[in-house]
Amino acid sequence: MRALEPVWLTFLSGSDIEQLPIDDSEVLDAVERGLRAQGHGQTVVEPRVHLTPDPAFNGHFNVLRGYVAPIGLAGVKIVGDYVDNYRSGLPSEMALLNLFDPRTGMPVAVVDATALTEMRTGALTALGARHLARPDSKVLGHIGARATSYWNVRLLDRMFDFTEIRVHSRRPESRRAFADRLERDLGKPVVVTPDWRSCIEGADIVVEASRLERPEPLLRTEWITPGALVVPYGTMSAVEPDLTDVMDKIVVDDWGQARSGPFGALRAHVDSGRLSEANLHAELCQIVVGDRPGRESPDETILFWHRGLSLSDIALGAVLLEKAGEHGLGQRVRFS
Repeated sequence: MRALEPVWLTFLSGSDIEQLPIDDSEVLDAVERGLRAQGHGQTVVEPRVHLTPDPAFNGHFNVLRGYVAPIGLAGVKIVGDYVDNYRSGLPSEMALLNLFDPRTGMPVAVVDATALTEMRTGALTALGARHLARPDSKVLGHIGARATSYWNVRLLDRMFDFTEIRVHSRRPESRRAFADRLERDLGKPVVVTPDWRSCIEGADIVVEASRLERPEPLLRTEWITPGALVVPYGTMSAVEPDLTDVMDKIVVDDWGQARSGPFGALRAHVDSGRLSEANLHAELCQIVVGDRPGRESPDETILFWHRGLSLSDIALGAVLLEKAGEHGLGQRVRFS
C-alpha cells in the first residue's frame, strides 16, 4: 500500500492578521465577490446553527457553513457570542474559520476569524447601504459599540463622508471609548448620545447593533425618518413589531437564514408572519447582480436585515490567506 503524501495546512493567528496590509477597499471587494457568487447561483449557504452550552453562561456559539465556487473553497466558522465577556476583558465575539478544498475535503487553513468577523460584518452593512441608502445620506445614528460596530461606521463613512455621526451603547464607558476611537481614526467629531432616541431620530442611516440580553423594543418606529435606511442586526430584537409596516422595501442577506433559528432582530416578525417571502423585496445578492432593484427613489424607507453570511467569511478569509502567503505570515502545520 502506497504511503500517503504529507498534508499541510496554514494557521493564521490574530497576530498574523494584524500585520497584514489590507485596506478598506480590499475588504469591501472580497465581501462583494461573495455576494456576486451568491447572486449568480455559484454558492451553497446553509442556515447557521447554534449551540448553547448552558444558559447560565449568557452566551452561545454560531456555526456558519458555506461554499463559494469561484473561490474554490468551502468553509465552516464557529463564533462565540458572549454578552458578558467585557467583564473579563475579552471580546464578546471570538471565532475560528476552517477552510477546506471542496473537491477532496482536505483542510486548507485554520484562521483566527475574530477580526475577520468584524470586518466582513461592517462590509456587509456598508454594501447594503451602497444600494439601499440615499446617496446624499449625511447623518448616521449607530446603536452599539461592539467590535463589528467599528467597521460599520468606518466603512459607511468611507462611502458617505457623514457630516454627523452619532453613537450610543448600553454602557457609558463603552460608548465614549468607541467615539474616541472613531474620532482618532476618521479624523472627525463623533457625537455620543445619552439615549436611543437622540441617536436615531432624524438620521439618514440607522444601524442597530445592540447587545441585549432579551428582546426589548428600544428602537421606536416613530423615530425613523421617512426615506431612511434602517439596518438592525442585533442578536436579540430591539425593534417594535410595526417597524416592518412603515418600510417600502425589506431586504435580507439570505432568506434561508432569516426564516430559521431562534435569534435575530426580526425573529418575531418572521414567526408572526409580518415578514415573509410575500413581502420580502430581495436578498442583497439579487440587487448586487442587478436582478432586483435597490433604492429607486429618495422617499423610500428601507430595512436591511443581515444575519451574517458564511460566504463573506470564506471570501475574506481567502484574501487574508493569499496576502499572508505574499508576506511570509502564518504557520505551516502538518495535518497528517
